[in-house]
Amino acid sequence: MQVAMFQTPFVPPSRTPKEVFKWAVDQAVTADQAGFSEYWIGEHAMQAWESIPNPELVIAAAALETEEIRLGPGAHLLPYHQPGSLALQVSFLTHVTEGRYVLGVGAGAYPDDAAIRGITDMSKNHEMELESLEIMEKIWSGEPFNYKGKYWSASVAENDPSHPHRDVRPYGGKVDIGVTGLSAKSPSIKFAGERGFMPLSVYAGDDFLKQHWATYSEAAAGAGRDAHRSIHHVVRDVFVGETDEEARKAAIEGGMGQAWAEYILPVYKRFGILGGLIKHPGMDPQDIDLEYLADNVWIVGSVETVTAKINEFNEGVGGFGVLMPYSYDYMDTPEVWNNSMELLGKEVMPKVKDIA
Repeated sequence: MQVAMFQTPFVPPSRTPKEVFKWAVDQAVTADQAGFSEYWIGEHAMQAWESIPNPELVIAAAALETEEIRLGPGAHLLPYHQPGSLALQVSFLTHVTEGRYVLGVGAGAYPDDAAIRGITDMSKNHEMELESLEIMEKIWSGEPFNYKGKYWSASVAENDPSHPHRDVRPYGGKVDIGVTGLSAKSPSIKFAGERGFMPLSVYAGDDFLKQHWATYSEAAAGAGRDAHRSIHHVVRDVFVGETDEEARKAAIEGGMGQAWAEYILPVYKRFGILGGLIKHPGMDPQDIDLEYLADNVWIVGSVETVTAKINEFNEGVGGFGVLMPYSYDYMDTPEVWNNSMELLGKEVMPKVKDIA
């Protein structure tokens, strides 16, 4: 099993854009040094807690400071981008990173992010996402085309030797693509299965993950594709300390606890996925607090404890390929968080059984 990081970022609104940007780049470097395989950066326009509108800037900066880790937006919201411009940007970054690039795509979930782009009817977003991706893939082929769609048009003329085009094909000839799912029977996960893209599941309970894999594998089979659990990414919080007590305290009292208390719990309630986190029948989702999360939802503890918890979790859901913890604001005590990443990447993951 591999480990990646999802830099959403969950950073309080009190942080300045420069602080957020520097933290995001620094965390990419730390993840690379700790042996993480991927580093995904969220794209949000109006969210005070998720405050990076241009993940490509972090990718470009981090590309020059890292050596092995793959970098990617998680995700570019395709209805909000001109597909020709985005296709060129993505292709360029695949070359800047020399292939250490992965593209997350999405349709957009927040109305305010749509409204600032003049979109008031989000029911068309998925259709826009599909059309945008079709145009981008035509551009990446490097072949001439003329496309007139419902939402966008684009064309590439025949190459003129007297004024030649530059090569806009991505590094290695293809772009690896991932899609995130938030609902149990996620249409995004179904779409990923149909297209052979990587599924990224935001953890909302073991049954939720099993449903995601069933949705993905059924869609893949329907499209005549093989489904491999090794590409299934699972977003779940992890904090590793020298002892169980140290890890629990740093998680609850640090940036992880603050983000959950002030932002994530309300968001999960909004999307109706909080109930999946309950492991005790009859418990009211409103009663979930940080202590419950630390004991039942987050994977928190010493190297030995976290290794055992991940192995149990992995076996319980049938296996997956990439564990993706969120990143949080530990700017004031970076050594605590960076040590957790180091322990996770170098001491925990080598001991995790690979059953995917």
